[in-house]
Amino acid sequence: MCRIVAYLGKEQIPLSSLVLETEHSLLVQSYAPKEMMSGVVNADGFGAGWYAPEVDGEPAVYRSNAPLWTDRSFGSIAPRVRSATVLAAVRSATPGLPAEESGVPPFASGPYLFAHNGAIKNFRAVAMRPLRDSLSDASYSGLLGVTDSETIFAFLLDRLRDAKARAGDAGSLAEATTETIRSVSDVCAKLGVYASLNVGVTDGEATVFARYSTEGPGNSLYFVEDGQTFPDAVVVASERLDGDAGWQQLPDRHLLVADSGGVTTRPL
Repeated sequence: MCRIVAYLGKEQIPLSSLVLETEHSLLVQSYAPKEMMSGVVNADGFGAGWYAPEVDGEPAVYRSNAPLWTDRSFGSIAPRVRSATVLAAVRSATPGLPAEESGVPPFASGPYLFAHNGAIKNFRAVAMRPLRDSLSDASYSGLLGVTDSETIFAFLLDRLRDAKARAGDAGSLAEATTETIRSVSDVCAKLGVYASLNVGVTDGEATVFARYSTEGPGNSLYFVEDGQTFPDAVVVASERLDGDAGWQQLPDRHLLVADSGGVTTRPL
């Protein structure tokens, strides 16, 4: 399992304010999560991705397979890097999958950042080959590791290519995410394996999250719009970052779409 946090706002914020400084920040969730369905800590790596549109449309990514609380370099960098779009995560590696940098979210390709909180049961033994066999050559050749998360991202990239999606097109991003969840869950159902598929993706201008599992309630996912700590912004997180009464839980099997127009949610 992992813990994820995303920010999409009108103002640039330091990475540290989102990842390190709140009462129940991603840093705290790395060693003291409250709502994880499996695992105890998130010590198998962390990553943060952000956008600098004044440079280009592709995100910068900092990833490490070390625990967040041990990385002094990130602690020095984070207060000095500002962005209006951020996606970050801490990782608890699924049993059977290696704890290496190739498996640490967020994953990046072109203008997209992606993270997955969940697991496909017995992925390498049962589901990896059937899922990867259906990928395009472009997505397959881009795989670096053996995780379920990277495979789901590859599915999503294929659907975004098919749709000829462009940055800021929240509708295409939402539809591609929906199709990805349905396709991956259909394959897992045929194989008889459980899949927990909380995912988040952003292109720097729009952000989409899904809360979904094939059986029972999915992993927790919350959002707050124009909150006390982050005004004029949408923040999405696996666990609430602070005591703001504005936090809402995204219902199970629902999609969240955020862009400059605000937030909408709908059933998957």
